[in-house]
Amino acid sequence: MSIDKVFEALSSAPRRRILAYLSKTDMTAGEIAERFKDVMSQPSISKHLSVLENAGLVRREKRGQNMHYGLKEDALSTTLVHFLAEVCP
Repeated sequence: MSIDKVFEALSSAPRRRILAYLSKTDMTAGEIAERFKDVMSQPSISKHLSVLENAGLVRREKRGQNMHYGLKEDALSTTLVHFLAEVCP
């Protein structure tokens, strides 16, 4: 997991909101899109989820016909702790 990818992922307000939703429970892409239905399209949600997954912050798992997304519990905190250790030894 690259710290640059993590900070890039966190630079977007919608991605931070997605992480907040996933911190409470796993969700399908459709359930996440429903939360943004008035402001963002399904393809945009998919792109945001891809950025979060590539940064190592979320995982996805196919269950039946749906793809479920969940927060990688320790990924964000571990990355930030390592960053802070470098900046504030």
